[in-house]
Amino acid sequence: MKQTVTPSPVTTAWDPRALYDKAERYIQQAQALDKDQWAYALWTSLSLELLARAALANVHPVLLAEPDKPGSNIISALGFEPVEKRFAPKSISIAEVFRRLTNLLPNFQADHESFGIQHTGQRNAELHSGELAFDGLRGASWQPRFYATCKVLLMSMDLTLEGYVGAEEAKAAEELIEAAADESAKAVKGDIDAHQRVWKGKGEDERTTLSKQANIWAARQTGHRVDCPACGSAALVSGRPVAAATRKLEDDVIVEKQEHLPTHFECIACGLKINTLAKLAVVGLADRYTNKQEYDAAEYYAPPEDEWAGYEDDNNEP
Repeated sequence: MKQTVTPSPVTTAWDPRALYDKAERYIQQAQALDKDQWAYALWTSLSLELLARAALANVHPVLLAEPDKPGSNIISALGFEPVEKRFAPKSISIAEVFRRLTNLLPNFQADHESFGIQHTGQRNAELHSGELAFDGLRGASWQPRFYATCKVLLMSMDLTLEGYVGAEEAKAAEELIEAAADESAKAVKGDIDAHQRVWKGKGEDERTTLSKQANIWAARQTGHRVDCPACGSAALVSGRPVAAATRKLEDDVIVEKQEHLPTHFECIACGLKINTLAKLAVVGLADRYTNKQEYDAAEYYAPPEDEWAGYEDDNNEP
C-alpha cells in the first residue's frame, strides 16, 4: 500500500531535542545559584517540566498533544500542517505528562510521578499566586528525589546526569540519591535518642556550661554551623567540596565561595558524632552549604614576594 501523504519533521514545539536543550538551558541557570536559594528550586522545577516533556516526546511527539475537536494539535505533532487558522500548538498539562510517563517508561515509578507533580505544582504556586512556595525549602528534603527523577528521564533518552548537570554536580547528585536510599542509615535515630537521654539526665547548670562551650567552639572551627538534633547546642557539619571555588570582587574585597556536601557532624556539648551523608540525610542535616572566604584585593593580586629579597647578588662565579 502506497502512502500518499508524507509528514514533515515536527516543529520545535513538539521536538524532543528542542525540549531537552531548553531543559538543559534552565538547569544551567539553576547551577549558577546557591543550592539553598528559592530561585534555585524554581529553575529546577522549570527544567524538570521540560525534561519530562522531552522524555514523553521522545516516545512520540503526539503524546504531548492536547486533544481538540479539529484534531489540530495531534495533526501538528504528527508532522503535518493544520488547516486551522491562527493555529497555536497546545500540549497536555504537566501532571498528565507525568502520568503518561508512569504508564510508558518501565523505570519511571509512582514516586517519580508524585515528586514531579509536587515540584512543578510548587512552581505554579510560586508563579501564579502570592504564595512564596519555595522559601524555606531545605534542599535535602527534595534534591535527592529531583535527581532520581531526572536520572530516570535521562536514561529513557539514552542520556546521563553528567551530560545534564556536569561531572561535579552529577557526582554529588549520585551521592544524594544513594544516601536517600540507604535504609540502614535510619539506625542513627537510636544514637540521637541515646545522647538525648544522657543530655536530659545532666543538671541544668552543666547543660548551660556545655552549651556555652559548644557555642564558642563552633564559632572557631571550620565547617557549617547547625543545631544539634540531640541537645540543641551549636554544632558543626563538615564535608567535601563539590564544585570549583568562585571568586567575585566586592568593594575591594575578593569574596571566594565554594559549595560543600556534608559528610560529618560533631557536637562537643553532648558528644554526638555522625559520619556519613546517608545518616545526615535521615536527621535533616544533609543540606549542601557554602564556605565563604574574604581576601583583600590588593594583597590577593599582589605579585609573590621574592624570598631572596635583601640578599646581595652572588658574584662568585669562577
